[in-house]
Amino acid sequence: MFLLGYDIGSSSVKASLVNAETGKCVSSAFFPKTEANIIAVNPGWAEQDPESWWENLKLATQAIMTESGVSAAEIKAIGISYQMHGLVCVDKNQRVLRPAIIWCDSRAVPYGQKAFETIGEERCLSHLLNSPGNFTASKLAWIKENEPAIYEQIYKIMLPGDYIAMKLSGEICTTVSGLSEGMFWDFKNNRVADFLMDYYGFDSSLIADIKPSFAEQGRVSAMTAKELGLKEGTPITYRAGDQPNNALSLNVFNPGEIASTAGTSGVVYGVNGEVNYDPQSRVNTFAHVNHTIDQTRLGVLLCINGTGILNSWVKRNIAPEGISYNEMNVLASKAPIGSAGISILPFGNGAERMLNNKEIGCSIRGLDFNAHGKHHIIRAAQEGIVFSFKYGIDIMEQMGIPVKMIHAGHANMFLSSIFRDTLAGVTGATIELYDTDGSVGAAKGAGIGAGIYKDNNEAFATLDKLDVIEPNVAKRQEYADAYAKWKYRLEKSMTGNIPAPVLSSDK
Repeated sequence: MFLLGYDIGSSSVKASLVNAETGKCVSSAFFPKTEANIIAVNPGWAEQDPESWWENLKLATQAIMTESGVSAAEIKAIGISYQMHGLVCVDKNQRVLRPAIIWCDSRAVPYGQKAFETIGEERCLSHLLNSPGNFTASKLAWIKENEPAIYEQIYKIMLPGDYIAMKLSGEICTTVSGLSEGMFWDFKNNRVADFLMDYYGFDSSLIADIKPSFAEQGRVSAMTAKELGLKEGTPITYRAGDQPNNALSLNVFNPGEIASTAGTSGVVYGVNGEVNYDPQSRVNTFAHVNHTIDQTRLGVLLCINGTGILNSWVKRNIAPEGISYNEMNVLASKAPIGSAGISILPFGNGAERMLNNKEIGCSIRGLDFNAHGKHHIIRAAQEGIVFSFKYGIDIMEQMGIPVKMIHAGHANMFLSSIFRDTLAGVTGATIELYDTDGSVGAAKGAGIGAGIYKDNNEAFATLDKLDVIEPNVAKRQEYADAYAKWKYRLEKSMTGNIPAPVLSSDK
């Protein structure tokens, strides 16, 4: 008995086949092998052809079926993870009307900001838990105003995962979790956000039927079964955006549990058990995969744009030529905690929502030409990334999410002991590292949705824990002082009127 999981990313589409009894991945594949194309007709735009997702999904499916030798009849359920906040528009014949506007497209920012101001910040935050911002609803508003001929043909709007489910089954449906990430869900009234739909002039018929995240959401059609080599009637029983799904993959379901990733950008995703929001909308709140009317489970998402991209920039431009990331970490370990006074603000990858959408750039503070070398800068870069996480975690804790345990995959920045030790040291949280990924998580989510697993604990009982990092109590003050200096420099760069911190070394 096997489970099939898909992860529809903006870089590639990955498929994994999981043995339901052992919980182990027996085969996985991703396509394309080079990063997928993003169409940028104008500055700030980012689009992809949904059909390219489907073509890459076909290639990945064929690869894992061939490699594993598993019979299509042995696959009992399918799960889907997908890039969040995208917009796919189809007509009555399920024909895509234009390229998908994906998550990193910024053209809709003015539309969301105007809605936020016109409708009222308090009303938006108390009902949507976010500003309408640059999310799916605002992207649809851009189409309505700028491409009216296309808008008039729209039968249904979908998120990328909804589109893939439609291609698999021929049925169009969505989830509360998906609607919430698009700013279409009213948490106060537990229904589609009519007030935002009315403001933008959207007809309610554009919203697809709503299904639970864990439930049958359609079955593989005869045409698709032939196209993919799957069995007709195989149920699709789970879907979620990539960040909620990453949390699921790490068995993060309950209030106070935290999932984190640190690739090109970094994410801290915490589960809240009450309806709450940040008054400044510096973090985003969506329905988690197990949110219901009777059980509040909200995912609070902190995103830092300048994470691994800073580390890779340092590797290319600062570190000795030809050095590996592991060798970089060894070099950085020669510098003390706090990098002998250097602070790096890692915000050189666009405006940061955590900083009220300001674009302050990356900067190095405290550099002494007579005292500092490459090892100090390399360490300061990793510390700056961690401190940006801490700055956002403080916002989450103000919302009532205590961060005591962080779950993460053993990948990207979490491969660095300096990064891990600094994160544990400055937050006081224990870090647990696991061997998993989004497509494997989607497969196990499908197992829950199909009733093959009774709950998440059974589904993830075989999750491989690779390492546990405890905070170093003896060095707590050193980490606290380094963070205080970094935070002072950040806030001074933003306002210029912050009093200097009192450090333990000043006492």
